[in-house]
Amino acid sequence: MSTQAASFELEMTRFIRAPREKVFEAFTDEAAMAAWHCPRGLHVGEVSADARVGGRYRITMVTRDGTVHGTSGIYQVIERPAFLAYTWIWDGEGDMAARTTLIEITLTEKDGGTQLHMRHTGFPDAAVRDDHHQGWSSVFNRLVDHLDPDGSAGNVVLVGSPISPYTRAIRMALAEKGVAYTLKPLPPHAPEVDAIHPFGRIPALHDGPLQFYETRAILRYIDEAFDGPSLIPTGGVTSRARAEQWYSAMDDYGYDAIVRRCALQYMFPSGAGGQPNRAIIDAALPDIERVLATLDAGYGQRDFLVGNAPCIADYLAAPLLYTLSKMPEGPALLARYPNVQRAQAVMQARPSFIAAEPDLAGKGHASSVTPLRKASAA
Repeated sequence: MSTQAASFELEMTRFIRAPREKVFEAFTDEAAMAAWHCPRGLHVGEVSADARVGGRYRITMVTRDGTVHGTSGIYQVIERPAFLAYTWIWDGEGDMAARTTLIEITLTEKDGGTQLHMRHTGFPDAAVRDDHHQGWSSVFNRLVDHLDPDGSAGNVVLVGSPISPYTRAIRMALAEKGVAYTLKPLPPHAPEVDAIHPFGRIPALHDGPLQFYETRAILRYIDEAFDGPSLIPTGGVTSRARAEQWYSAMDDYGYDAIVRRCALQYMFPSGAGGQPNRAIIDAALPDIERVLATLDAGYGQRDFLVGNAPCIADYLAAPLLYTLSKMPEGPALLARYPNVQRAQAVMQARPSFIAAEPDLAGKGHASSVTPLRKASAA
């Protein structure tokens, strides 16, 4: 055990919908450890575990660029299936690599599952402890993915209105990555939304105890945290900048013209007699034309805005343009821009798009669609 003073310690509790025998096994079985024992965005490389008092274990965690972070230690106490204690030493140089810390895992039966309590002691300061809190939160998210009957949907909860283009963009990205998730349909400023987003906007995302808001940040997190196709072009710095450029254009100009100043007038009319305010809509139409013309030139003969695969910009453009197609002026506007129409036909055929559209999901792409329903919007 550590001979150094445990000046700073970390305690965490997590409920897992699995028998505690399974949870205990996940900490001691090599195959199980290989499935979960690293933060999101990494994968487990080497695993060895001699699960007996005095036995050694070793785990390496590998980043996408191949950097290896290794840790090892000795099992101190094994009381199956209730308690486990082991030392923890990082490879490499520096204060933490020279320091032996102690991890104690207590497993208690609760509500048909297991309450996991971890106590990690021996940190030299609060900053190092807090870094480990973030890391362990992500590692335990992967443990829940591994053991929960719903897989990652036991962790990943998307909060937002199903008709919000931003919520739909994230749903598409999760589907493209193959990430199971739970959708919690809530409008802006719902109490649960306000508890996450300081400005009460949607969407927001839970990944276990971790919380994120702002669509671009959520998309970047999904991209780096989960396996699957990249949401950011891999063709170099120019391609990545183009993806950010197009996303910003859709976020700043596309949403404002298409949704805020056009679609919302049909969903929440502000004109006389409860009718859409034609002055607002008519003033938006030239800006919608500018957005479409810019996109049409940007697509050229490609089906996607950057390269040969969809990226974060395509995931936002697709629901915005689909929203426009449901507006009375939309079909005539879109008919003037063949490159936009061709690219959107490609996006709208993707299973991720169909799953994210409230009037398409579960019906198949060839089914008829209904007008946008009146509901709270982002």
